[in-house]
Amino acid sequence: MYTEKVMDHFMNPRNVGTIEDANGVGQVGNLKCGDIMKIFLKIENDVIVDVKFQTFGCAAAVATSSMATELIKGKTVQEALQLTNRAVVEALDDLPPMKMHCSVLAEEAVKSALADYYQRQGLDPIPIVGCTGNCDACHSDHAHDHGRSDEEE
Repeated sequence: MYTEKVMDHFMNPRNVGTIEDANGVGQVGNLKCGDIMKIFLKIENDVIVDVKFQTFGCAAAVATSSMATELIKGKTVQEALQLTNRAVVEALDDLPPMKMHCSVLAEEAVKSALADYYQRQGLDPIPIVGCTGNCDACHSDHAHDHGRSDEEE
């Protein structure tokens, strides 16, 4: 069911943990769906010098979190903004169709952390990052319609 790379990143996840002095933190998911991802970024001179994650979820959730952190570590913020769920899936040599949402969560978690980073810089993250679906990351005073019903939030 899972590729060798998915199993490797699940059994030996990279970049697990927290960063005490992180200057970008993002969390996505909820307990209703069972997957929660939290990404911590340490950015210096526009480069992601360290990245860690904490994920509560299935093997695919852990593997996609691990791979997403590997794909952005050492990259510029602009390069990290280009991360897509498709890139995560390709780097893992595919995911089962029913687990594709985990790659979407990984992309959203990275973007949520980047939105938090920009917010801490005093910048509105939405024009830069786009709407991550996590209004708390933007500390927005206005509500957004993310195409989800209240039951899904």
